Amino acid sequence: MDDNAQKEQGQKDLPPLDFSTFILSLSTSVLMNLGVVENPITGKTEKEPAAAQQTIDLISLLQEKTRGNLSPEEENLMNEVLKELRLWYVKEAGG
Repeated sequence: MDDNAQKEQGQKDLPPLDFSTFILSLSTSVLMNLGVVENPITGKTEKEPAAAQQTIDLISLLQEKTRGNLSPEEENLMNEVLKELRLWYVKEAGG
């Protein structure tokens, strides 16, 4: 397979780029930093609560800055993701 064919195949395997996918990607990062899911690159679970908290704060900042510009589905996703991540943070990082 040539480089262009590999690049096209890789793009077909990825989810579409949209706001919801971006938020879900950030939430997965939080779960990795809390040691809830393993890092797909290292295959290990790693705990970095400070990085998890920073990403939760980033999602919260995005929620503030995009208020009034999101679809009802996107707004609901933001609310649910933040609620779940904060619960995971308290459970896993004790904070």
